Amino acid sequence: MCRIAATTIQTCSADRCRSRLHIATAIEHVRAGKLRALAVTTVTRLEVLPDIPAVAEFVPGYEANGWYGIGAPKRTSTEIIRKLNDETNTVLADPKLRTRLLDIGNVPMSMTSAEFGEFIADEIKKWGKVIRTAGIKVE
Repeated sequence: MCRIAATTIQTCSADRCRSRLHIATAIEHVRAGKLRALAVTTVTRLEVLPDIPAVAEFVPGYEANGWYGIGAPKRTSTEIIRKLNDETNTVLADPKLRTRLLDIGNVPMSMTSAEFGEFIADEIKKWGKVIRTAGIKVE
């Protein structure tokens, strides 16, 4: 766990803050009753925390998921991209790994490289709109 997340958890455990934490960082503390989760930012409730509502239940359309992906340099051959994608999806399909990821609140998303490209483009569009609407500027 990174130092910032650890410090945030310590501060929140002492009931001194309101913060957003990645579920994988906080889930064991929530389960142990050391942190109180108000909501998850996925579209629906997480199976591993069924009593914690999704923000979308009271703010329709809300979704702010963290995600991980694997990329490669732009000129990487199609064959290498295909092999990397196939191997990644094979690993994500492993029942033991899948169970562990789900247990800590991460939902594996197997997809083709084209689907992942579309996913990234959609994320850029979504968060770009948020940035423009909020008037966020680089300082």
